Amino acid sequence: MTKITWLGQAGLLFEFDGLTVMVDPYLSDSLKSLNPEGCRRVPVDEAFFDIKPDVLVFTHDHIDHYDPETVKRFITADSGITVLSPRSVWEKVRLFGGNNNYVCFNRHSSWTEKKVIFTAVKAEHSDPYAIGVVMDTGKYRYYVTGDTLYNEDIFSDLPRDIYALFLPVNGVGNNMNAFDAERFACRVSPQKAVPIHIGLLDNKTADIFNYENKVVPQIYKEIKL
Repeated sequence: MTKITWLGQAGLLFEFDGLTVMVDPYLSDSLKSLNPEGCRRVPVDEAFFDIKPDVLVFTHDHIDHYDPETVKRFITADSGITVLSPRSVWEKVRLFGGNNNYVCFNRHSSWTEKKVIFTAVKAEHSDPYAIGVVMDTGKYRYYVTGDTLYNEDIFSDLPRDIYALFLPVNGVGNNMNAFDAERFACRVSPQKAVPIHIGLLDNKTADIFNYENKVVPQIYKEIKL
């Protein structure tokens, strides 16, 4: 049984059988200091800091995806976390040190943790090292695109039979807009498509994204696929 929780923005918590994975958690208001318009519209839920993830995945080096203020709440000297990140993030996150395993997780790399296979796939973004990630449990495949534009080269990296797709639809900062996200979802053809990267730093809602099997997430709530 897999439980998936939306952490806001692009953050996701996957609780597989015996394995806890966080992807791009942004649980601070760090962006506000860089740009007042980047303030959170929903307060941080401190309860998530009680979770001890087995795996942290960072898709690229933007502060709402790799946020040192959030990371230091999870990575400690003895946290023993496997950290999967492309080189742009890996160069920074490994400086946290400790007994954690920092894996330089670039495109086409794979890593298996407790029988879940993680594969880094192409993302087309302003960070040239940006990736998406496919998580294969053996029964289901979950694909988190990371921040990306619609790009034909992405599709050759993807396996068939994606069960759930998580993708940005906000159309800002080199992300797909809702129309392109719909085209992207139709091309991937997942059983479920979950629009994210909305609502935390802007007033956009999932209504802008059209897909027959859309699942609308609610921040800090389980995503019922």
